[in-house]
Amino acid sequence: MLNRLFPRRKAQPKPLPQPNAQLALGALLVRVAFADRTYRASEIGQIDQILARTFGLKPIEAAKLRATCEALERDAPGTPEFTRILREEVDYADRKALGEAMWQVALSDGARNDDEEIQLVAIETALGLSDEDMACLLYTSDAADE
Repeated sequence: MLNRLFPRRKAQPKPLPQPNAQLALGALLVRVAFADRTYRASEIGQIDQILARTFGLKPIEAAKLRATCEALERDAPGTPEFTRILREEVDYADRKALGEAMWQVALSDGARNDDEEIQLVAIETALGLSDEDMACLLYTSDAADE
C-alpha cells in the first residue's frame, strides 16, 4: 500500500560511454553472438576470452567490459559506426584478426547459423577486409566446423 502512495522513482540509467576501439570491438562481438537471437554461455565465455587476450585484461575486467559492451550494443548506433571507429583506429592486420575472433564467437556454440554468417560478412565488409581475406576467414571457419 505504501508503494502506491509513495512510488519509488526508477533510477536514472547510467549514460553509456562514447564508443572507442575497445568498446566497438566488444559491441560487435556481442552483436555477432546475438545474430541468431540466442546468447549462450559459450559465446559469453568466448567474448570474455577475446577481450582479455586482446586488451590484456583479467577475467573480471573482461567480464565488466563485456557487460558495458552488451549495453552499448543494445542502445547504441549500428554496425557502421562501430566499424568506422575500428577502421580509423586499428590497422588492417589487427582488423583481420578481429574477423577471426568474430568467427570464434559465432562458432563457439557449436552450430553454424545463416544469420550469424550474414552479420559476419557485413561486419567484415564494413571493416574494409578484402574479398580474399574474407574468403580465407570463411574457409578457416568451415575447416574448424568439420
